[in-house]
Amino acid sequence: MRDPLDRSFRDRVLTGDHLFGLFLDLASPASAEICGAAGYDWLLIDLEHGASTEADLLGLIHAVEAGGSTALVRPQTGERIRIGRALDMGARGIMVPRLDSVDQAGEAVTFLRYPPAGIRGVATRVRGAGLGTVAHADVQRLNERVLGIIQIESVGGLRDADAIAAVDGVDVLFVGPADLSHSLGIPGQFQHPDYLAALERVVTACQAHGKAAGILVYDTTVVPAHLELGFTFVGIGADAAFVADGAKRSLAAVRT
Repeated sequence: MRDPLDRSFRDRVLTGDHLFGLFLDLASPASAEICGAAGYDWLLIDLEHGASTEADLLGLIHAVEAGGSTALVRPQTGERIRIGRALDMGARGIMVPRLDSVDQAGEAVTFLRYPPAGIRGVATRVRGAGLGTVAHADVQRLNERVLGIIQIESVGGLRDADAIAAVDGVDVLFVGPADLSHSLGIPGQFQHPDYLAALERVVTACQAHGKAAGILVYDTTVVPAHLELGFTFVGIGADAAFVADGAKRSLAAVRT
């Protein structure tokens, strides 16, 4: 188990390092370990849209860490109990989906932190608190290692992007391109001026408040343009997409 007080990953995010990750959709510890060993900076276990359930979470976090990567979790919702359970199992960061306002974001980040910074329940025996190795006097130091990622995927979230970036405990504003484009009324039109303006708005908010701008893309050829725009925390697909793409390419190569 990694040092529960190590905050180096969060520090790298906030100092603007380019960090590349992958979403884990397959609920497969083998896939998680393979992807970790490939060298991704972070792997996100997706409980919102992926095949995993909370029952799979501990094994997947173990597999990510065995592969040498950093385990993040997107829970099904931003409820306190969902966030707390993922952190207790050892997630190094939480991506909170489906938030539409700064008030909702401000509440969600309180679930990431122990009192007095937040309202996360204190249990020192859990994996996320070092299995009893962290003294009560040091519990608040655990707050410093948790990465808070808020998704911007609606008109409301976009409207409040600057205010959300200003919230203490929000470390990353992460664009969900599909949801955001649908919310804007331009589904899947990722070159539409309104969508591109939305990306600029998110990046500007992050840069104004010392936070990282994140996004998920499935086409690696567009990554340089996003880096140039100012995104630093970039997901480049999902393990399920890699399996699907590889299966199609191999069959197409032999079928005439």
